[in-house]
Amino acid sequence: MSGSWKKYVLWFAQEHVDFRQAEIASLLRIWNIQMNTPANHNPERPFWVVELQSDEAARQLASRSMSLRCIFELWAHSSQGLSNFHAELRQHIEAHQKQLACYFDADKSFKITVETFNKHFSQKDKVAKIETMQYLPVTGPVNLRQPDVHYWYIEFWGMDPMSVPDQPYDVLFGRWVADGKRDMINEISLKSRKFIGNTSMDPQLSLLMANQGLVRSGDLVLDPFAGSGSLLVAAAKFGAYVIGADIDYMIVHGKSKPTRVNQKVRADDESIYANLQQYGCGGLFVDVLIADFSRSIWSEKIVFDSIITDPPYGIREATERIEFKTARRATAMTEDAVHYPSTSPYQLCQMYKDLLQFSARHLKLGGRLVCWFPMLRKDLDSDVLPRHKCLQLVANSEQPLSGYSSRRLLTYEKISDSQSDFDAFEMPDTVVENFRERYYTQLAQDNGTRKERRQALRENGQKEAQKRGKQQHPDGKWRYPKEEGTPDA
Repeated sequence: MSGSWKKYVLWFAQEHVDFRQAEIASLLRIWNIQMNTPANHNPERPFWVVELQSDEAARQLASRSMSLRCIFELWAHSSQGLSNFHAELRQHIEAHQKQLACYFDADKSFKITVETFNKHFSQKDKVAKIETMQYLPVTGPVNLRQPDVHYWYIEFWGMDPMSVPDQPYDVLFGRWVADGKRDMINEISLKSRKFIGNTSMDPQLSLLMANQGLVRSGDLVLDPFAGSGSLLVAAAKFGAYVIGADIDYMIVHGKSKPTRVNQKVRADDESIYANLQQYGCGGLFVDVLIADFSRSIWSEKIVFDSIITDPPYGIREATERIEFKTARRATAMTEDAVHYPSTSPYQLCQMYKDLLQFSARHLKLGGRLVCWFPMLRKDLDSDVLPRHKCLQLVANSEQPLSGYSSRRLLTYEKISDSQSDFDAFEMPDTVVENFRERYYTQLAQDNGTRKERRQALRENGQKEAQKRGKQQHPDGKWRYPKEEGTPDA
């Protein structure tokens, strides 16, 4: 390792695991940071041991991350037991005595956080682990609220809760450098948001999408299927100017049916703009338009830095487009009457074709399209993802929705501005064309009737009770057999 590189530990929250690599790679690109990972790197583990060039690089990386809990500078890491760990930590302190002396000053308060993954320990046990490190040359006072120096001690006990080893697989210790930006998830929580809809995006996922879209302050970001504007909120929180569009007049104007349980009617001030004002981003709101994406309203000259969107799949929200009529019916109303255009289904294949072709035309070179793509899980090995000559697929993460369906977060980057390739779209349409029909067919096959589902649950419960040694009594209930001499309850 070069002298200018230092080892750090990225400590992750154990959720949306498949999105970690894509987010970290995007943040490295945003901040122009270099990071080295070892050859045996396992992205599914809750910690990554990596090399960065400075604490400042670590702070920048953490400053926008929704996946990271914290980053700390690694002082010791052992996968050969606790005795080897303590020897390694002692050796590190002795070898870097001059560089570490400033952290052990008498006027520097400190705190040690103990974290264990896949095995629970009481507070008493955690204190005992801290006391095994009496050799740390700390001389300052303990401060559990706002310490000057914060140390982290982590034990990793594997990933399988049903097979916990006798000793931890990995033990790590280091100096805390920075927390991730996970507090922003609670800041824009749907529970306290002014205006939400049926399909408002989870805050963490919307912020992850903004990161993967390389959204920066001053960018212009579009969501062509805006709905209640969750993705616009996420982009605006990172300083981007946001503009959206949706075919649904009612949701754009905040007049749709309320989605909160006890809310009967929507408040007069519920709107996407009200959400942005709520989070101090009102000045970044450009507009939200009522528009049919299949019939573009945009000038050929408009250019977006990022397009982040969640197109409807036809499950919770209908896929609609304005129906095109070549002739006026004789029974139609007069020209001056109010006209409500009829709609027809917007096929998924055509929708993604329009989305990728639009992105090829209107993204800046190097700009990104981030969008969700629905799939049945049995199709995961199929070559069904949309492709375009001008767009390179740089990330593909899965979010399971059920045992038979999932959705993929696809991130494309514009690599060509050749007008002759703007219409070069490819996607096998045999799998996705009838996604809604296949989804409900699979649902019926897997779940059966309500009576069949209840019977299956009962049978499963009986098997589990038998595994635990329970017996069925005459009253039909399952109980553990009484031991001899045990009085009736």
